[in-house]
Amino acid sequence: MTTAQRRSVRRAATPTVGDLLRHWRQEARRSQLDLASATGVSARHLSFVETGRARPSRALLLHLAEHLEIPLRERNALVLAAGFAPAYVESDLGAEHLRSAREALAHLLEGHEPYPAFVLDRWGDVLMTNRAAPLLLRGIEPALLAAPNAYRIGLHPNGLLRRVREPAPWIAHLGQRLTRALRWSGDPRLAELLAEIRSYPGVADVLDARPDLAHQELLLTVTLADPAGDLSLHTTVTTFGGPHDVTLAELAVESFFPADPATRARLHSAAPA
Repeated sequence: MTTAQRRSVRRAATPTVGDLLRHWRQEARRSQLDLASATGVSARHLSFVETGRARPSRALLLHLAEHLEIPLRERNALVLAAGFAPAYVESDLGAEHLRSAREALAHLLEGHEPYPAFVLDRWGDVLMTNRAAPLLLRGIEPALLAAPNAYRIGLHPNGLLRRVREPAPWIAHLGQRLTRALRWSGDPRLAELLAEIRSYPGVADVLDARPDLAHQELLLTVTLADPAGDLSLHTTVTTFGGPHDVTLAELAVESFFPADPATRARLHSAAPA
């Protein structure tokens, strides 16, 4: 392969700012004319930006990204592709300037007791839990808890899945959640994670069947086998709006609620003193 050919391959493998902008516009199901009208930008200029005939300003890209509701990490990628500095900082959750955010999360988790709750990052890694969380982790293979990830814990055959009374809806719920996150972001780590969970027994079959979970989008009910009696739980995922830090913007809190009086009583009786 010649030097020119290698350069051509590299250029093809690296999306331009126009490629990225077109991707996000199409993901949002917006036409060029619609987006131009909503943002006060010339449709001709928007077309030129997407085709590489015009170089956009950083302010224009961030303006368009706001209207398209592009995640903060991907907004940074957009402006970087245009040769500008990132617009949003990405901090470690343990950073001193995020102490108030950590305290707020801890307060939220504690306030949810005696029901389990977890703080997750973009990839489903478990960052924080409350004292009720171990109730859901009983019998899980220790290796899965060494670097806990909600998707692995939930779908691995030696994880929570072996306690789930009706596995298919649970598999579909987690699998489709991960698939949506990957489709929206294109994150390679999420792609690797999806490939991994699809390799678990039975997971790919359920996901390929494309079950309709529209009626369960806001509130999934899962029943878990437990020595003290089955636990019937609703689960919801809450995300945070408004932060200008990539880390905070990507956090989610997964909360479990009792779905029947018997489960409520068991969770209260098992609550830490």
